[in-house]
Amino acid sequence: MNAKRTDFIATVVIDLIVASVVGILFFLLAYILTAGLPHVSWSFLTGATDAFSGAGGIGVQLFNSFYLLVLTMLISVPISLGAGIYLAEYAKDNWRTSLIRSAIEVLSSLPSVVVGLFGFLLFVVKFKIGFSVISGSIALTFFNLPLLTRNIEESLSAVSRSQREAGLSLGLSKWKTELGIILPVALPGIVTGIVLSAGRVFGEAAALIYTAGQSAPVTNFADWNPMDPASPLNPFRPAETLAVHIWKVNTEGLASNAAALSAAASAVLIIAVLLFNLGARLLGNYLYRRVTASK
Repeated sequence: MNAKRTDFIATVVIDLIVASVVGILFFLLAYILTAGLPHVSWSFLTGATDAFSGAGGIGVQLFNSFYLLVLTMLISVPISLGAGIYLAEYAKDNWRTSLIRSAIEVLSSLPSVVVGLFGFLLFVVKFKIGFSVISGSIALTFFNLPLLTRNIEESLSAVSRSQREAGLSLGLSKWKTELGIILPVALPGIVTGIVLSAGRVFGEAAALIYTAGQSAPVTNFADWNPMDPASPLNPFRPAETLAVHIWKVNTEGLASNAAALSAAASAVLIIAVLLFNLGARLLGNYLYRRVTASK
């Protein structure tokens, strides 16, 4: 068999593998969307859920998902940014740095249910915070930190050394060079990683079952005082998210139309995650064009 025939066969095999993966993905998306979208309505997106049967809308769960996502990113992004800058710019290549990177790799490979059980034992039981938004946010921070840290480190390391040398040659300190030159250049990759990790956090369920809880108490959306127990902004209230709600309806829901409710909520969740991924690509390309002045 000559080289051209071998190359042709290898190309066909690779194309078939790629086509099968894409086909499976589109089949799953089409199945979920066609089963769920007919049951999605404005009242479903904004209505309340019956605590006993699971019937009704997903308004509270949808708000809880976004609120928990915002708190998680507010905690994890600054920590990851500092860790990524340290590893990419200041850490020396020695056993300590290798140990830190190994710890990050181990933490990133932990199953989310293990992170949830850790959060349950530490925050819910030991610190007596209880099932709450803040417990879920901190648990998801542990889940999110290694991915964000690695993304930021790689984005900063991808910036060419000449950029750093240009800043230092102008008399800028290393920190000024980092803030004024390196970070703006690496910003598109960093933002893309943040948005993608946000989509992953938004769809997380296992870790939140044991930390944020499986109940969505009645909240007063006219009360925006975070210290009020009935306020939706209260970080110490239980908060059933959309992903947890889907799991709960499938396992414990007593509504006669539980399958339709689960399909509709799954379609909303899939659309939200797709929007996160599409937004990451569009925002990353936009920032890249702004930073590099390319068309």
